[in-house]
Amino acid sequence: MARPPSRFVCQSCGSITNKWSGKCESCGAWNSILEEAGRDEVPKGLSGKPGRKIEFEGLEGHTPPLPRLVTGIAELDRVTGGGLVPGSALLVGGDPGIGKSTLLLQAAARLAKNSRVAYISGEEAVDQVRMRAARLGLSKAPVALASAINLRDILTSLEGPDAPAVVVIDSIQTVYADQVESAPGTVAQVRTSAHELIRMAKRCGFVLFLVGHVTKEGAIAGPRVLEHMVDTVLYFEGDRGHQFRILRAVKNRFGATDEIGVFEMTERGLGEVPNPSALFLAERRGNVTGSCVYGGIEGSRPMLVEIQALVAPCQGSSPRRAVVGWDGARLSMVLAVLDARCGLALSGNDVYLNVAGGLRITEPAADLAVAAALMSSSSGVPVPADMVVFGEIGLSGEIRAVAQADLRLKEAAKLGFTRALCPAPPRGRARAKSDEGGLAIRTAGHLQDVLGLFQQDA
Repeated sequence: MARPPSRFVCQSCGSITNKWSGKCESCGAWNSILEEAGRDEVPKGLSGKPGRKIEFEGLEGHTPPLPRLVTGIAELDRVTGGGLVPGSALLVGGDPGIGKSTLLLQAAARLAKNSRVAYISGEEAVDQVRMRAARLGLSKAPVALASAINLRDILTSLEGPDAPAVVVIDSIQTVYADQVESAPGTVAQVRTSAHELIRMAKRCGFVLFLVGHVTKEGAIAGPRVLEHMVDTVLYFEGDRGHQFRILRAVKNRFGATDEIGVFEMTERGLGEVPNPSALFLAERRGNVTGSCVYGGIEGSRPMLVEIQALVAPCQGSSPRRAVVGWDGARLSMVLAVLDARCGLALSGNDVYLNVAGGLRITEPAADLAVAAALMSSSSGVPVPADMVVFGEIGLSGEIRAVAQADLRLKEAAKLGFTRALCPAPPRGRARAKSDEGGLAIRTAGHLQDVLGLFQQDA
């Protein structure tokens, strides 16, 4: 029998080539192409045998909605849309040591009180998982624990009348399908293993958690099709230097995307943070130049965080830009607008920007808070300690309205802030009634107005 022809597959994007090269032409990754044995998976054509005719149904059905499994961890239930849907597949990714296995073990222990839960680890032995469970105080939880990497053995163990309601696979990169001639963790192995596990979860109706490794860029390792196959993709974010951890939903077929859950890493595992705004601002000091409180929205949750900026004289030939927790390109745009529209010569200085608490902000509504922190650092005039700031900045220096301003203002009033600096509402819309807590709202249409307000406050 002739040996199947070899092919070379990029482990970052999954593209297939006929020969090896050091750089992938599709995604630009270096040293990511590996040789895999096997025939071309694309069928040459269908035979003359006709298929079975499928039946179409209307959008309105008579089947009652499936009840969700509530984990008992409120932050996890928030991110998943109110609980776990039976038959769904969830992919959890994050940096090594960020707390993925800890969170799933805590969730498995909570769910095991009312449902049968199977925790299958391919990275740790059973005794190692027991040591972690003892450290977290979960030794008494009735979780079915196993250590296996063979896909055929895992599928056989999950079938039957006593099939579990929740299955955790830690991690999908360690699962090995013996019918695929490649090493565990390769594109073919990850795609095949995930496909078979997800198909069984849909057929048997159990919730499937897949833990995924991430690359050095922060994306989940393996083919991109893996994120398309699952129902929910959760990213675990956070800096190991901080105790806060952010669980963010970037895809969710049964709930809102960009929803976040906030956790705190403690000696007893991950603890929930029901009021993250108060925790992020707990160590904030008032009347400090370069500090500004930003009123943001993460998913459906209003959140106040501190933005810190430092403008210092340049010590070298080229100014330095250091950004933690925000988009560096967005900072360059704000600096250019301040230089061109407001006359602030900041382009020749070193600029450092930090979002306190380890949270990463992607919302453009943080533009005005960043600009206010930069103005404060360069002028030496502190932003009022009782003021919250939000708004989007355009290239001409105008300040544009943002969505859900009423939720931001209500959160600020609840935490004791008395003033807010924000853009005016769009034409034809009335200002939301958010001054019930005594919040004085100041609107600004241009960055020049912001400079004037700070000089007036000074």
